[in-house]
Amino acid sequence: MSFWSKLKSIFSSDASGERARDSKGRYVADDPKTARNEAYKDGKTPTKKRGRGRPKGSKNKPKTK
Repeated sequence: MSFWSKLKSIFSSDASGERARDSKGRYVADDPKTARNEAYKDGKTPTKKRGRGRPKGSKNKPKTK
């Protein structure tokens, strides 16, 4: 990992998306009473990714009038 990549990862505000685990290796749940998200290591919920969409040649086309 280059110096600039490390520096960027330190100062970036992007969520890592890595889930937190307890001592037995199980996922930790989020406590809704707190502002921090305990379910993720860095405390930030990652953004949702967009779907792939409808494949080309699909029969499930939207209805048109």
